[in-house]
Amino acid sequence: MVVEQTRDAVLDLLASLTPAQLDKIKAAFDTPDHQEWTYLPGDRPGLPLADLTPAQQRLAERLIEIGCSERGAADSWDVLESEVILRGIPELPLTGEWEGSVLGGRYFLRVLGDPAGTEPWAWRLNGHHLALHVTLVDGAIAFTPQFIGANPAEVRSGPQAGRRFLAAEQDLGFQLLHALEPDQRAVAVVSDEAPDDILTRHDPVADASLLHQGLAYGDMTAEQRQLLSLLIGQYVGRAAGPIGLQTWQDITDHGIERLNFAWAGKTEPGVGHGHYYSIAGPSFLAEYDNTQDNANHIHSVWRDFRNDWGTDLLAAHYAMHR
Repeated sequence: MVVEQTRDAVLDLLASLTPAQLDKIKAAFDTPDHQEWTYLPGDRPGLPLADLTPAQQRLAERLIEIGCSERGAADSWDVLESEVILRGIPELPLTGEWEGSVLGGRYFLRVLGDPAGTEPWAWRLNGHHLALHVTLVDGAIAFTPQFIGANPAEVRSGPQAGRRFLAAEQDLGFQLLHALEPDQRAVAVVSDEAPDDILTRHDPVADASLLHQGLAYGDMTAEQRQLLSLLIGQYVGRAAGPIGLQTWQDITDHGIERLNFAWAGKTEPGVGHGHYYSIAGPSFLAEYDNTQDNANHIHSVWRDFRNDWGTDLLAAHYAMHR
C-alpha cells in the first residue's frame, strides 16, 4: 500500500509542475551523483521548495506524510522550524507558503527514475539537517540513509525558550546509559571525549569499521534491552508503519543480540556537556551526537548496512532480470 500511495503521490506532484520545474526535479535513476548527499548547508540537485506554489507544496507534504510516520513527518518539519529559530526568520509559515522564502530555498526535492514505469526509482528531500531518501524496487521500499538534525537542540532564549528538538533521542540515550551497571558502563563508554560529529558523516556507504563496539544487546538485562529497543524505535519509528516493521524484522533476522550500544563524552546532560552514542548491528546503524555549539546542536542518522539506497532490493531485481 505504501509503495502504491508513494507512486501516486509523486505522479500527482510531477503532473502539477511546469516544464522548468520538471527539469530541476527529475534525474535518471543511475545518475552519477545518486548516492551523494550531505546534511551541511548549501545547494543540492533538485527543485527548491521555494519554487513550489502553495498547491504544489501540499502535494510535496503529502509525499512526506506517506513515507514517514506521523512523528517522522513532524520531526522533518521540526528541522525547518529549528532553522527558522536559528536564522531569526520572523513568523515564517512552516506549513503554509514556502514560495519565495529564504528557508524554502535551502531544501530540495528530487525524483530519480520513472515512477510510472516498472524499473527502480527513488525520491529524496535534502537540505540543511534533513535528508530523506526513499527507494522503490519491485513493490518494496527502502528508507535509508535518513538524517535529521537540529540547531538549536534547545531554544535557550526568546519566546520559545525551553523548547527542545529530538528530545527523546537524547533522553532515552542517557536513561539507558544510567541503567547500566558499573561493569557494563565500562564496556559501553568508549571515550571520555565525544567526537565532533557522527563518525560515518555523509559517506555514500556507511563504514562499520569507524564505529566503537560498545556493549552488546545480548549482555544487557531485560530492562536495559527494553530501553535500547525504545531508543531504536526513535529512529525506526520515523518511517511509515510497514517500513518500520520490516526494519525490526531485519534487525531480528540478522541477530538482535549482536546490536552494540557505544557512548562517548559526558555521561550527564547539561549545557556544554557534549555526548555521542551509536547503536550498530549487522543490518542497523543509528548515530547521534550533540557536541557542536556548546552541545546544543544535534545530528542523528539512521543507516542500513545492507540496504541503504535499496542495495539489497536492487541486487535481487537485477538478478531476476538478467
